[in-house]
Amino acid sequence: MKVFISADMEGTTGVTGWGDVTSGKPPYERFRRLLTGDVNAAIEGAFEAGATEVLVNEAHSGMRNILLEELDKRATMISGFKGKRLAMMEGVDKSFDAAFLVAYHARAGTDAAILNHTFFLSVHNFWINGVLVGETGLSASLAGYFDVPIALVTGDDKVTEEAKALLGPVETAVVKKGLSRYTANCLTPEQSSLAIKEAAKRALVHKTKPYVPEGPAKMAVEFTSPDLAAAASMVPGIVREGSRTISCEAKDMLSTWNVVFPSMMLATTAEER
Repeated sequence: MKVFISADMEGTTGVTGWGDVTSGKPPYERFRRLLTGDVNAAIEGAFEAGATEVLVNEAHSGMRNILLEELDKRATMISGFKGKRLAMMEGVDKSFDAAFLVAYHARAGTDAAILNHTFFLSVHNFWINGVLVGETGLSASLAGYFDVPIALVTGDDKVTEEAKALLGPVETAVVKKGLSRYTANCLTPEQSSLAIKEAAKRALVHKTKPYVPEGPAKMAVEFTSPDLAAAASMVPGIVREGSRTISCEAKDMLSTWNVVFPSMMLATTAEER
């Protein structure tokens, strides 16, 4: 049984501020270790439940955060960002039986959700076939294209609620309860690891169905400014729907993502200049 793990960072045990997840900031090295602990707990649970192979894909920022030297030696890991066509879900394919989303966070604008945002801070809202989603929904839709179900989501209480509302009875592990965007009631690393390991074991027994959105394969992005939407709309296949909103509709989710992702990257690059 093959298990794919997409590991973000904002939903890591103890994380409550941007400095915790930003390379070069004083707290970052500490939270890299805690992230690695959360991922290892998911790997341990997967193998105890019968997994024969686990692939971890780094999914936060530059995607070089997990301490490879401390990763469970039974797993392998994709590290780095540039050239990843599937970004947070790079490496997933039809050979996997289940996917875990570890250390994820809630979508942009969610009340009292730790470090909530959707992919880029410049993205205000993201829709799939008219349904407002965050990174959980986006990752689930790409996994669903390959017929892979999301079996586990870990992070704060807000992202786990979001996952259940979208995906149904998915297994979750809550490592902290958000009190505001930057404050949480946190489990200790030992408590979090146990919760994640046990949830991972349950997840491979009671898997959900792949998330395959109904209707056309359409993604829409509302940016925080018209300038970003204007830059994104330069990509062929993108439709400008409003001053801050662009969209793309194609034959399937992967084809749509292959247009929308470059458009968001172009908009972000334009913003930095």
